[in-house]
Amino acid sequence: FSFIILTNSNPSADVFPVLLWISFAATFDLFEVSVSYFSSLSVCQGSDSELKVEKDGVSDTESKVDSGVPEVPVPPDDTPEVLNKALSGLSSRWKNWWVRGILTLAMISFFFFIIYLGPMVLMMIVLCVQIKCFQEIITIGYSVYHSYHLPWFRTLSWYFLLCVNYFFYGETVTDYFFSLVQREEPLRILSKYHRFISFALYLTGFCMFVLSLVKKHYRLQFYMFGWTHVTLLIVVTQSHLIIHNLFEGMIWFIVPISCVICNDIMAYMFGFFFGRTPLIKLSPKKTWEGFIGGLFATIVFGIMLSYVMAGWRYFVCPVEFNNDSNSFQVDCEPSDLFQLQDYALPSLLSPQTTVRLYPFQIHSIALSSFASIVGPFGGFFASGFKRAFKIKDFANTIPGHGGIMDRFDCQYLMATFVNVYIASFIRGPNPSKVIQQLLALRVDQQLHIFNSLKTHLTEKGLLPLLQEGAA
Repeated sequence: FSFIILTNSNPSADVFPVLLWISFAATFDLFEVSVSYFSSLSVCQGSDSELKVEKDGVSDTESKVDSGVPEVPVPPDDTPEVLNKALSGLSSRWKNWWVRGILTLAMISFFFFIIYLGPMVLMMIVLCVQIKCFQEIITIGYSVYHSYHLPWFRTLSWYFLLCVNYFFYGETVTDYFFSLVQREEPLRILSKYHRFISFALYLTGFCMFVLSLVKKHYRLQFYMFGWTHVTLLIVVTQSHLIIHNLFEGMIWFIVPISCVICNDIMAYMFGFFFGRTPLIKLSPKKTWEGFIGGLFATIVFGIMLSYVMAGWRYFVCPVEFNNDSNSFQVDCEPSDLFQLQDYALPSLLSPQTTVRLYPFQIHSIALSSFASIVGPFGGFFASGFKRAFKIKDFANTIPGHGGIMDRFDCQYLMATFVNVYIASFIRGPNPSKVIQQLLALRVDQQLHIFNSLKTHLTEKGLLPLLQEGAA
């Protein structure tokens, strides 16, 4: 809120430090309240633990179950009956290996199929995955605290999901399909007042939450309010970034996702056969052997996949809307990023002095390295979350793999990195978007920009050259 005030009010040099100080002071006050609350909570829990030691003679460190958090019911085994019968003679270790392997192949086949269907289907799949991940996380909160009968918790959670999706997808449609929006009067009105409508929708949900507060459950209701908003931040925001990556070209969508999938598979395989050294306490089954093996395998895979995809316009061109055909197209003149170039090799590798690569393959090394080194921490974060609520998986949607969120915990972290990477090292000014914004201006504003641009080009000495070239 402080950021919005500062950006919208355009304060003077004297007022700006005051507003900034108020912002920090308010943030510090909220932080102190949070620290005081959790300190008092830990003291109360410590007193309860001491009382329990006096009564039962059992210390808190000896107790394996944290009584502070209710347990979530364990979902039943959803492994298909056909697989259960076929693998009945195997040990649990090898049975899990085959179940995970078969379902992994099925998911990879489905992934290839939706890529074949095109970018719009991919966007719909991202939206469906987002909704399912949100449902799995919200269900955990509801399962833990359903006995408190919190009014409107699930309804408000889904309402806020609708509001946030309306805001993000509305921004995306206006940004990438501006010409289509301007052609239809209803869409033009929705686009013009999009942020006001989004704020009004959110404000309605906020008021509904305040009206739903119950005297005995104030603290818990605010806790669940925060739960919903953090879930929206993690799930919806990252899904929005995935779609932005997709619009830059499907290669920015497929390669990062494939690298995470490859790392997950190869780390599991290396760990299954060679794993001896535990990697992290949050995930006891993760090993250093699997981590390192997955790293090198993923880098090689990323370079090879990038080489194959960089030669196809269908994968490297941005997704755009064609006004003439009223359809989405993926066709362009590939940028230098997707043109083969010669790179010099160290003299130690003579007689081979150069190698021909796509520049994107160099970038794929950064993507693969992040997917292998930092990406797994998304999984570790999810493991800590699940341990806090004493659950094995977010859901039982995919036998042997858990829920959809169990498969996308690393993908969301990867999506943020790719979006930041593109903005920092790849994306430059987009002429088509600038033209779209110019066309939305009034005629007098367009003439003013035209004259300013003409003067600028004349001063640079470029306008006469352009006129001679046109002649």
